[in-house]
Amino acid sequence: MFIHWEVYYYSFILLAHMKSCCSWSVNNFLMTGPKAYLIYSSSVAAGAQSGIEECKYQFAWDRWNCPERALQLSTHSGLRSANRETAFFHAISSAGVMYTLTRNCSLGDFDNCGCDDTRNGQRGGHGWLWGGCSDNVGFGEAISKQFVDALETGQDARAAMNLHNNEVGRKKCIGNSLTRDPLPNKAVKGTMQRTCKCHGVSGSCTTQTCWLQLPEFREVGNYLKEKYHRALKVDLLRGAGNSAASRGAIAETFRSISRKELVHLEDSPDYCLENRTLGLTGTEGRECLRKGKNLTKWEKRSCKRLCGDCGLAVEERRAETVSSCNCKFHWCCAVKCEQCRKTVTKYYCVKRTKQVKNDSSRRKSYRLRKKL
Repeated sequence: MFIHWEVYYYSFILLAHMKSCCSWSVNNFLMTGPKAYLIYSSSVAAGAQSGIEECKYQFAWDRWNCPERALQLSTHSGLRSANRETAFFHAISSAGVMYTLTRNCSLGDFDNCGCDDTRNGQRGGHGWLWGGCSDNVGFGEAISKQFVDALETGQDARAAMNLHNNEVGRKKCIGNSLTRDPLPNKAVKGTMQRTCKCHGVSGSCTTQTCWLQLPEFREVGNYLKEKYHRALKVDLLRGAGNSAASRGAIAETFRSISRKELVHLEDSPDYCLENRTLGLTGTEGRECLRKGKNLTKWEKRSCKRLCGDCGLAVEERRAETVSSCNCKFHWCCAVKCEQCRKTVTKYYCVKRTKQVKNDSSRRKSYRLRKKL
């Protein structure tokens, strides 16, 4: 059994006890940290999985669609990707681990952690007090940092980039987006949502008790996707060695960059094309969307983006699906359904066929052959 120390490959590794997708186990991973962290392994695995799933959702109709084969993001790997896709995956994975640890802490899954009640009883604003059970983001941040950042042992520019993007994911998970009602504590950042309960005679809501809750993880994913499109490129790879002076320059550069911004060092490869070395399959054979209710503009343009702009044609395929329908309850006690058939149309990117010569060309060719 081979051990691959690949940053964020722990996302798959930690799921090894759920499905055999990786070459080493949870215990191998946890050897890098305190043995006490074994109690968090299932939560970290679930958080890693949520990061992967959100990545695949956010990039479902992009040329790069978060392929598992391409997620080898370690500074110890020969590939060592440092593009904007790597930046996003580090951030969403870090956020997923922190998010799940925070949620499970508040649910009472850990004996040494519970609600964050440090501000309970304090005045939070006009007409409301802190109270209830706030999600303990401080705990989630601390433990996830121990797991995620501990895997990044390098000191070069790529390592600094990975650590920076890890932090971007965590900061968004707890960052301050409550601009319409800013909260006084700097530790409450990002997408945390304030939930309140009214108190007063006959529901008059004379005062409110409020606490902070995690949002849906989709909000974190949406935010990081926006940051992905505006990711900053930092030119540090050229001439950046491992000397003390170089490490100091790298650290100084990243200190000057906001923790709200994703950072990458390299341009992305051409995701239209297959690249087995990088684990990229290209867009040939990918499904795209043309018609359908509630499609976003991005989804509606997926055929142009995945097929047309990549030099591929769009092929329409029809298939018949069978599903249960018109179900009725019969006394007693059975449910009987009809089998309904439905024809669905799907679109795929395929190679363009060679252009057929026009009639005049064919006639000219025929005359030439006749003379011969």
